[in-house]
Amino acid sequence: MARLVVLGGGVSGHTAATFAAKWLGSAHEVIVVTPNSKWNWVPSNIWVGVGEMSKEDVTFDLAPVYKKAGINYKQAKAVSINPEGSESSSKPFVTVEFTSKGNEGKTENIEYDYLINATGPKLNFGATPGLGVGSELGEFTVSVCTPDHAVHANDEFQKSIQKMKNGERQRFLVGTGHGLCTCQGAAFEYIFNIEHEINKAGVRDMADLTWISNEAFLGDFGVGGLHMKSMGFAVSSKIFAESLYTERNIDWIIGAHVNKVEKGKAHYELLDGTMGEEEFDFSMLIPPFAGVGLKAFAKDGTDITSTVFAPNGFMKVDANYSAGAYENWKASDWPSTYQNPTYGNMFACGIAFAPPHTISKPMSSPNGTPINPTPPRTGMPSGIIGKAVAHSICDKILKGENSPLHEASMANMGAACVASAGKGVFTGTAAAMTIYPVIPDFEKYPGTGRDTDYTFGEIGLAGHWIKHILHYLFIWKAKLKTGWTMIPE
Repeated sequence: MARLVVLGGGVSGHTAATFAAKWLGSAHEVIVVTPNSKWNWVPSNIWVGVGEMSKEDVTFDLAPVYKKAGINYKQAKAVSINPEGSESSSKPFVTVEFTSKGNEGKTENIEYDYLINATGPKLNFGATPGLGVGSELGEFTVSVCTPDHAVHANDEFQKSIQKMKNGERQRFLVGTGHGLCTCQGAAFEYIFNIEHEINKAGVRDMADLTWISNEAFLGDFGVGGLHMKSMGFAVSSKIFAESLYTERNIDWIIGAHVNKVEKGKAHYELLDGTMGEEEFDFSMLIPPFAGVGLKAFAKDGTDITSTVFAPNGFMKVDANYSAGAYENWKASDWPSTYQNPTYGNMFACGIAFAPPHTISKPMSSPNGTPINPTPPRTGMPSGIIGKAVAHSICDKILKGENSPLHEASMANMGAACVASAGKGVFTGTAAAMTIYPVIPDFEKYPGTGRDTDYTFGEIGLAGHWIKHILHYLFIWKAKLKTGWTMIPE
């Protein structure tokens, strides 16, 4: 019997584990280690953050789903990996620390034949003074990164609405809380949902909305922007975004590294090196991401963390980490199989793999401060990569160690994104976009780096309904209900 251990139960890890359990059957063992007892459809946290959904609408208990799938579930966080075993054990193992009630702090060594690192990110609030401490949210801003954060965000948002109804003007600041953040899309959705909700509440004239982002231009989204087909024309995402912000009367500050947050005030540095500050009454700033802090040790106990992981804490895979200057970057730098180059029975997927470099052009201020988006690796690509990695491992177990690996390079992958701009049966809107490939390939597609026949976008009520349907569709899939394997990632 072979044993596959999956670290993490988010979109990528859950996808990998459930497909692996289906393909391997009861003859082999799949173990999932995740510190959370509930699965969360993260995209819908946006709606929780404005009171349009509850925490219960976006989460469900993992234990019964894994029991149904025949998966051994351990509510714990991974602490370290011993990919060579130890002096007292010949098999590789991962050390975990339990987080379940009554077992807090207990540890266990779990041996494995194959390991998938899908631990996701550490929410690195502590990277910006005042934004938080370590992975904990601070007192001056809110977040929509977790269901509990989103509930808190809505509580504070409703207070702002009440203040406006009482005649007190409110200043909203939404965006990224550091120069190296990713997830601009989540903040984009949140500011437009705020704008939509205060319109519904009849207090739009009492609000000033400002977007602040590390993007060099509106519509970068961490993918260097894109040119898409819209109404028969090829339109840049910059024009698309600027038009939307202007239409909704939202100001913007771009190319900004938020370097300090105080009560009611954010300090920032711009790409031109100048410093500024923005006052607010309500602020949601996305934190930067980092690896969760896994350590790695050799058989003799030597620390080999720097061999297995990149400096940012994400696991090294089959990417080209020595591409050098921006001018030398190629689409082929990006990983295809997500196999660790040192230990062939370890893979990483979703946010847990270390990208070779950014997708957007790297930039820094004259002061030497890097200000550019970190590559997004969430949503549809996460699911596709998780499934491909599971497929590779199952083939190795069922067909032999020399079975070829399945590939899912983001440089050969298209992705669809539906970004909510307000929820409502007849008044909701969302920007529905596709991008192909996710990583621009300027050798194959000179000029834009992407195929404009497969890169397009529209905004409207239809997009909202797609977003609404996808919420229920993906929760159905994650619960392994009838026909779940037929729903695409």
